[in-house]
This record gives sequence, C-alpha cells and structure tokens, in this order.
Amino acid sequence: MADLAGAGILDDLDARGLVHDHTDRTALAESLSNGPVTLYCGFDPTADSLHLGNLVPLALLRRFQLAGHRPLVLAGGATGMIGDPGGRSEERNLLDRDTLEANTVAVSRQLAQFLDFDDPVTGAKLVDNREWTEPMGVLDFLRDVGKHMTVNTMLARDSVKSRLDRENGISFTEFSYMLLQANDYLVLHERYGCSLQVAGSDQWGNITAGIDLIRRRVGASVGGLTVPLITRTDGTKFGKSVGGAVWLDPNQTSPYEMFQFLFNVGDDDVAQLLPRLTLLEVEVCRAILERHAAAPHQRHAQRELARAVVAMIHGDAVISDIEAAQSLLFGRSGDQVPPAAYELLAKELGTTEVHRSDIEAGVDIVGLLVQSGLGASKGEVRRNLSGYRINGEAVGERATVGVDDCRAGRYLLLQRGKASHHLVVVAH
Repeated sequence: MADLAGAGILDDLDARGLVHDHTDRTALAESLSNGPVTLYCGFDPTADSLHLGNLVPLALLRRFQLAGHRPLVLAGGATGMIGDPGGRSEERNLLDRDTLEANTVAVSRQLAQFLDFDDPVTGAKLVDNREWTEPMGVLDFLRDVGKHMTVNTMLARDSVKSRLDRENGISFTEFSYMLLQANDYLVLHERYGCSLQVAGSDQWGNITAGIDLIRRRVGASVGGLTVPLITRTDGTKFGKSVGGAVWLDPNQTSPYEMFQFLFNVGDDDVAQLLPRLTLLEVEVCRAILERHAAAPHQRHAQRELARAVVAMIHGDAVISDIEAAQSLLFGRSGDQVPPAAYELLAKELGTTEVHRSDIEAGVDIVGLLVQSGLGASKGEVRRNLSGYRINGEAVGERATVGVDDCRAGRYLLLQRGKASHHLVVVAH
C-alpha cells in the first residue's frame, strides 16, 4: 500500500504525472504533513451531467481524502451563470435560471457519489457558491472583492490575455469570473478553514487570484495545486468521442459505451490515463503496463482502465455483464453467457422482434438478415452469405433458425463482417 499520509500524496501525484502548477512545495508539504487539510475543487454546472474529463479532478479529491484530508466539493450555481473564459475562444451562452438550477441539482448528485461524506474527520461537504454570491450586492462585491484586485494583474492571466488577442475580446461579465472564484476561496477559507484549492491547469490564474485575495483580506497564506488537462495523443480533449462528450450520466452515455470508449483508447493514451484516472496504486499501474507491452494486441491495459473507471462511476456490479456482452460481440458463442448480458446488448444494438410462434416454426435466415438491416436484399445476402454469422457461427448451408438456436431462451445475435451486429429478440 502506497504511503499517502502527509506530504506523501505529493510524491504519489508526481509519480502519476498529476502535478502541473503549485504554490511553494515546501510549505505545501509541511501543511499536508500537519493535516488534515481542508481543500476544495469547483465544478460549474454548464450541462446536466459531468463528463469523463471531470473525473481527473474528482479522482484527485478522492486521493486527498484517502490520504486523510477533507474535501469540499463546490457546485458552481453562481459561477455557472457567468461562464469561465479559461480555455475558450469565444463567449459562452448564458444559461437561463431554470436550466442552471436543474443542472446544479443533477451535477450535485453526481459529485456526491465519489466521496465519503460520513467520516467524522475527512468527511466531504458539498457546497454551492450561489448561497453566498447571490445575496451579495454589487457595491459590497466591488468594495470587498474588487478593491483588492488590480486590473493589471487580471489582464496578465492567461485565460484573459488569450481572449484579448481575439477580435471579439472578452465581456466584463466573463472578466469578472476570476473575482467570483477568488471570493469562493475566501468564503470557504473563512467558513471551513479551507487552505488548498485544486483544479485543472486552466484554473491556475483563478486560483492565484483567490490566494492573493485571502492574503490581502485576512492575512493568511493558503495554497493551490493544478493537474494537467488530459488530452489524447492526437491533441483532442479527453472525454470526447465522435458523437460528443462521454457523460457520467448513464442515461446519456451508458456504462457499456463508456467501457468501449476506454477499451478503444490507444496504447500511448492508456499509458498516461491508467495512473491518472484510476485509484490503482502506481506500482500496480506499472505492472499492468509492463504486461500490456509484452502483448499489446490483447489490450490488457485498456481493459484494466475500463474496468477501474467504469466501476468507480457506475459500481462493480456492471462490469461482469459488460464484459460478457463484449465477449459475445468479439468471439464467444454465448452458450454460458447470462441473460443480463443479452439484455444489456438489447439496449446498445439495433434490435428486431419476432413472434415466438414464428421462431418455433422456423424463420428464414436470409429474410431475417434483410429484416435486420444487415443485408440490403435477399440477393445481396445470398451472394455474400459467407460474411454473415449467427451467434458467432458461420451461417453455412442452413436455411432457417429456430427455438434451439436462441440464446438465453430468446436472443439471436446476427453479425456481418467483424463490426456490424444486430440482436433478434423473441417476444414472450
């Protein structure tokens, strides 16, 4: 077991490649050694679900909690109304109040599932910055926050500077985001003794603004730490698929889809993602990657990454059914596969329903392949029959399928080539 107590967590984060910027290392290590330290990370509810890229700072909070520190998870009900200019080339569209409130509720629910909220010492707390931001009048904000920040300093922040170089510039609304986040740090410091803010590397300017505000307002010294924004080797933002973001909400991205996304990442990507996204110990990650290097085609590291991440988000129980369903698509006959795996595939694949009376009488295979959409016409199917499989087996000379061919009592898995699948479901 890795020693994460005290400053040991900084060494662990270094080994994982999870340290980008930080305040004075010696002071930070001393503070963590004298812990427990209360730290926080904020998540703006710009959508009704977090996505896979958010897992990096979420897992970071969990690492600190396992090391004996207390995390505060901030849902940005106020800052979400403004929009962080960091990492964006143009102004965000402002969300209406009803949408923002619905997003905040949904995101808060997701944030709550990653941490232990019951421990008397390290128990996490969920907060919403709208609680203290909304009642604050504009004059109070200007006197108590704006007075302590110079425009010169704000203009020097990368998130602002990059926008000033563009034609559309930056609105005063987004320019003020830094002040709102700085005030969040001050409030959390005064209410909960928070002395460390963590976030992605694009938040460094906002973090240091909060550090400066706390020093000027209350004379205290607090810290900050950022993790690298994870991108894939092709430069795309991690957590994005062809169809958009990979969401943590199972109704938007199913656990199976997430598993497949992670299982299909490249070898170079998995080498950085395994230690950064999972809670597996560094030595365990290294052993997995060494085994993977000996036989990359078996995708051992990708499988372990998918298992660990999906289990962290959706629970251990889903993994066996996902892997059973995956094995059906990539080679196993399905005789010993549990019905739950077929039920899972029925949600993921195109399906065709047939009546039990028809399957009992025997269904024409060629006609079924056309009905499923895997074949354009009976003639086309007959000309290419060698390219089709049923339940993993070549169609061969067979003309019909019947009850005895059904798996789990009511499923037929049709396949064309290596990648096209369709599930036939026999009605009860």
